[in-house]
Amino acid sequence: MVSVTDEQPTMERPRPRLSRRLGLSGKLLLLTIPLVMIAEILIYVPAIANFRMNRLNDRLAAANTAALVLDAAPSGLVPESLARQILHSIGARAVAIKMGQQRRLLASTDLPQGIAHDVDMRSLTVWSAIIDSFEIMLESGNQAIRVIGPTPGGGQFIEVVIDEAPLRLAMYRFSSNLLVVSLIIAILTAALVYLALHFLFVRPMRRLTASLVDFHENPESSARIIVPSHRGDEIGVAERELSDMQRDLVSMLHQKSRLAALGLAVSKINHDLRNLLASSQLLSDQLSSVPDPRVQRFAPKLMRSLERAIAFCQSTLSYGRAQEASPDRRMMLIEPVVTEVRESAGLAADASITWISAIERGLTIDADPDQLFRVLLNLVRNAAQALEGRTRSDAATMQIRITGRREGAVAIVEVSDTGPGVPTRARDHLFEAFQTSGRPGGSGLGLAIAAELVRAHGGDIHLVEGTIGATFRIVIPDRPVELLSIRNERARA
Repeated sequence: MVSVTDEQPTMERPRPRLSRRLGLSGKLLLLTIPLVMIAEILIYVPAIANFRMNRLNDRLAAANTAALVLDAAPSGLVPESLARQILHSIGARAVAIKMGQQRRLLASTDLPQGIAHDVDMRSLTVWSAIIDSFEIMLESGNQAIRVIGPTPGGGQFIEVVIDEAPLRLAMYRFSSNLLVVSLIIAILTAALVYLALHFLFVRPMRRLTASLVDFHENPESSARIIVPSHRGDEIGVAERELSDMQRDLVSMLHQKSRLAALGLAVSKINHDLRNLLASSQLLSDQLSSVPDPRVQRFAPKLMRSLERAIAFCQSTLSYGRAQEASPDRRMMLIEPVVTEVRESAGLAADASITWISAIERGLTIDADPDQLFRVLLNLVRNAAQALEGRTRSDAATMQIRITGRREGAVAIVEVSDTGPGVPTRARDHLFEAFQTSGRPGGSGLGLAIAAELVRAHGGDIHLVEGTIGATFRIVIPDRPVELLSIRNERARA
């Protein structure tokens, strides 16, 4: 029964707020900058080692050129001042070359007392070049480095002694320039990545989040439903699914609101309506004493109709309850119920609609008489409403047909009409409440009530495809418990 209760005070759940302090785009920006810097560090490490190797190779190339000049001059004919100028131009303290078994010092000036590092360019590996580069940058002072490399002439190798400080200073200058370039690249890359991610992902996700928050504030407003974009990726799928979910939820809430309003309205008129029906029942009792044969014929039917109406009012609205009452099933003849349905639907005196009853003789069904009456009455009234739109010229083809048969322990009843049929768009939600087929005046509860009553019997109701008009088939099986009890009674007998 639908009842109206006072609203209980509930704690208001805090609404989610979109934080602008550090959103998804800000987190992406903070993540992009260190990743780019890590990439720049990975580039810097081999770059500084390669810079040092190129610097040393340049010194070896200059030393080879100076060696050609110094080796071509007769011994002792190169002035010391010229030798100093040559060594100064190549940035070296000494140049030596090994020819066969002889090692010859071509030129020297201010030779150091000791050599701090020996670098053999002929067997230098990448890893050792990286380690040596950082060792030089971390040291201090001006130590001497001996660089050994191949010579293009007939010598085995050439040696050049250089100062460590100019090389370290050049490496620092290269590192600072690379750092500035890396920072610029990191900033530009982070900005581009930020903008790309912001427009491609963050802004659509923020739009989804804002739609969820707005929809939470007023879930019954269809204006809060998100309008999906035409994206074909996962975000586009999420937008379309969210839009469909919001539409379904709005429709569901509207349906629940309609049910609540309907329950409130029925609850208000229930008391007075029951009093009026009770008065009508008293009048029908007095009519039963009238000796008129026609009154004696229709008075019992009027009394049964009033009894059903009072029972319906006492339950306020049968469909508004959590579920229908359990059926009081018993084996019964179906033909009297069909006849009463025709009279209650007003088709007995309607000559415009042809009534055809094709019930097997003596067909019984294991069902609740009152609930079966309600099921058939709803289906017959729907069929009559479907035929109301037909023109008078089609009066000969306006038919309502009820058939019944038994297949083993299952009773099958079909109600069909020659109307326009059920529209395709209405078939998916045919047995749901307030889902009408588009005819004016329909409440959308008839088929829902019929389906609930049939399922309470353990049966099934469905629309038969491929028929003229609409045909609904009701399948109600007999109760296995009853069959078992009958067998036990026969066994006792």
